Amino acid sequence: MSLDKAFRDMIRAEVEVQLRPLQEAVQALRAGLGDVDQMRAAAEALAPVASFMGRFMGAPGMPVAVPQAKRGPGRPRKVAAAAKGERRKRGRPASATAGQVCAIKGCGKASRTKGYCSAHYQKLRMLDRSGRRPTAWVDYAGPASVEDVKLPRGRAASKALREARSRA
Repeated sequence: MSLDKAFRDMIRAEVEVQLRPLQEAVQALRAGLGDVDQMRAAAEALAPVASFMGRFMGAPGMPVAVPQAKRGPGRPRKVAAAAKGERRKRGRPASATAGQVCAIKGCGKASRTKGYCSAHYQKLRMLDRSGRRPTAWVDYAGPASVEDVKLPRGRAASKALREARSRA
């Protein structure tokens, strides 16, 4: 028997002696956790019965432990506006523009913001930003009451933007 092996055996025996209380504590914890898991499962199984019986026994506000359903992939389904309450909107109330068409002649899309459909409202914002908003394009214009503006493209557009900047 070599000295090295004897030394290793001595260290192994000492480590086992030192770790024995820790191993016993871990085993006790495992046994206790098993009991806790069993108690949790029983409480979840009895929760609906307890909440039902609690109403008859004089505990009206007794909480019910209902497991949450796992949400599936993708976006959640839309909830009807009446169920979640009407959202507050700025400007005119929804009833003022409901059922109207876009203010641009020949568009025919539903009015969404300030009397314009979403595409023409974006055009209105861009014209405002660049300082080229026509005077006929007013907020909350009547349905099909405003002529559309044909915007230049390419070099003509950059020239029109330069002119608009020089005027401003």
